[in-house]
Amino acid sequence: MPRSTPTARPQPGQSKGQGHLRIIAGEWRSRRLAVPDGEGLRPTPDRVRETLFNWLAPYIEGARVLDAFSGSGALVLEALSRGAEDAVALDSNPAAIANLKNNLEILRCPRGQILQTDALRYLQGPAKQQFDVVFLDPPFHQDLLADTCNLLEQNQWLHEKAWVYTESETAPSTLQLPGNWRLHREKKTGQVYYALWQRG
Repeated sequence: MPRSTPTARPQPGQSKGQGHLRIIAGEWRSRRLAVPDGEGLRPTPDRVRETLFNWLAPYIEGARVLDAFSGSGALVLEALSRGAEDAVALDSNPAAIANLKNNLEILRCPRGQILQTDALRYLQGPAKQQFDVVFLDPPFHQDLLADTCNLLEQNQWLHEKAWVYTESETAPSTLQLPGNWRLHREKKTGQVYYALWQRG
């Protein structure tokens, strides 16, 4: 879900300007972590994350994960909780990066590399490693998704049978993604389409 999705109402005693995300399952199941209020920092809703990780259940343990537009970090934290081997999270927002680093410290998790950088700029370079699972939840109406997917493919950032999750404001069938990606699952909630692709 784009990080502009409304987050839950503050709980009693919660400071104004701060929200929370809840890890659904795995090592840190039901842990609640702070998310500073601000555009681009709101977590993907629980129901969408639960659907996504049900789709990925056979593949997430031991996976190398990339979250290219990490925002609150909800997706990458869920992946690490469920047994991903390691993860790289990218975001250009310094508040998002600082918050995600702090949450990993709270969880005592050394398996996340958190980088303040523009995703397209990062992926334009030669691949530093290859990923098994990639999360792509870019800001809408900026034409970022197709370019990001094409850079992942062209610059060899993906393992042979990698899984790529996308969120978009238009139907998956309209996205101009690499021709060797197969649409595995798709759903729509509100005005948002989310889909899982496999590289083939």
